[in-house]
Amino acid sequence: MSKTIAVIPGDGIGPEIMTATLRVLDALDCGLAYDFADAGMVALEKHGDLLPKATLDKIAEHKVALKGPLTTPIGGGFTSINVTLRRHFDLYANVRPAISFPGTRARFENIDIITVRENTEGAYLSEGQTLSDDGEVATSLIRVTRKGCARIVRYAFELAVKKGRKKITAVHKANIIKTASGLFLNVAREIAKEYPQIEFNEMIVDNACMQLVMKPEQFDVIVTTNLFGDILSDLCAGLVGGLGLAPGDNIGEGAAIFEAVHGSAPDIAGKGIANPCALLLAAADMLDHLGMVAKGDKLRAAIRDTMANDRDSVTPDLGGKGSTESFGAAIAQRVKG
Repeated sequence: MSKTIAVIPGDGIGPEIMTATLRVLDALDCGLAYDFADAGMVALEKHGDLLPKATLDKIAEHKVALKGPLTTPIGGGFTSINVTLRRHFDLYANVRPAISFPGTRARFENIDIITVRENTEGAYLSEGQTLSDDGEVATSLIRVTRKGCARIVRYAFELAVKKGRKKITAVHKANIIKTASGLFLNVAREIAKEYPQIEFNEMIVDNACMQLVMKPEQFDVIVTTNLFGDILSDLCAGLVGGLGLAPGDNIGEGAAIFEAVHGSAPDIAGKGIANPCALLLAAADMLDHLGMVAKGDKLRAAIRDTMANDRDSVTPDLGGKGSTESFGAAIAQRVKG
């Protein structure tokens, strides 16, 4: 059975890491067909639009997309493409796994944390933004809804059940932001009662940041609101070696977009040294989403094996001597076995 996915190569190093990733997916024999689409600067240059309607239509048609990094021009009134995609498809769950891999120069080992971040409301809605005439006072509202809180918390618990996770930590600031953060925490407490098999913990966000860098092993799944989730997921990526190993899954009821979290890195574009692991790990998460869990696990194992045993093939950011192409080829060879 063949499944078609939308593929957005992206800007900068995007096409290079996407080529490596698709090579590995083909070697895995997943039965995937690719419908390529443009977004970002390449789309602006070709179509006069950062996010063409044709691209949105392809994502809507196939319901699953694999996306490389995109560049949103600074200034000029351009809205973040990623934010636009999340809002257009109501991709309310942003799932960010942080897993230790060998040879990364990370300060910690054996990290395995999933951050589940609410993706569509909260501080990042930027509602009610005003600046006083004298430029002295800026205001922005934080709005969350019971529905939004409930569906992200329930998603986190269902994910924990599906993946055999044991503990969920709800991260909040309800002691100070008593309405918006308080609503999230109250809803989390209510839903936690429905999952007695999962240990439920709650932690104030500043303490959570400290605990993550002191005793990260105490965390399993973190669920939190939009702003806190953005910060904590990058912090967790730092625990395992940085954004080069950070996949991001954006999940909604009608569509899902899987991406490398890092930027388009124009300074190294075309040099063949970009690390494809973040996009490969996003592809592994995509395979899980498509019901191909064994293939997703095989891909992660091949990445781990390559990083541990084939240092000449890995990219320079991981201390290797290889290239994007050699890294992808080594992983592709392993998944065939």
